Amino acid sequence: MKAFTALTVTELRLLSRDPASLFFTMAFPLMLLVLKRGESASVPGYLAMIAAIGGMGALPGIVAAYRERKVLKRLATTPVSPLLLLGAQLVAQVTAALAGSTLLVTAAIVFFDAKAPANVPALAVAFVLCSVMVCALGFVIAAIMRNTRGAGLIGMLVMFPMIFLAGAAVPRKALPDSLRQIGDFLPLTPGVDALTSAWAGTAAFFPMLILSGIIVAGTALAATLFRWE
Repeated sequence: MKAFTALTVTELRLLSRDPASLFFTMAFPLMLLVLKRGESASVPGYLAMIAAIGGMGALPGIVAAYRERKVLKRLATTPVSPLLLLGAQLVAQVTAALAGSTLLVTAAIVFFDAKAPANVPALAVAFVLCSVMVCALGFVIAAIMRNTRGAGLIGMLVMFPMIFLAGAAVPRKALPDSLRQIGDFLPLTPGVDALTSAWAGTAAFFPMLILSGIIVAGTALAATLFRWE
């Protein structure tokens, strides 16, 4: 447990020193909130976007870099399992997303008089499920792509269209019907739906169930495809 905690703290420290991660998880959502004049209806989508930026935008490149630099292979010869490092990266990404989301929600309520979430427990569960889900997809990308640059590029190429088509960056009702239909099948869409419902005061169990299924399937696929070197 001490080793896992130490690895998690180290991963968080590394994330805090990455200007790109800090900008996209902290500053970028606040900029969108200002442009929307603090519209509370947009906040749940931004929470899903923050999770996706870490889980799919950053995590694949980080994990691929560890494999490319033989970090995972070297850890396999020590008492510290490589799985601990991957688990620490997962916890670090979820924690970073939670920090960015807390900042966003606080700013929306304090500076823009946005309505506070009506069902905080359901919002917390939906956020954790959404965060872990996108990290599971990030691990799949890292398992498929063998080098750092490729993993980071594919992660971004998957993440950016998804946050728009799933309703995270802009409301899905503003999209043309054809794009909205594509969004129906994207894994981030149930995350946005679950967060939006929780913010409004209800627990959307079906979207949460879908998120749980994607987590299981993504984890199984990543474990099957992943190579330590």
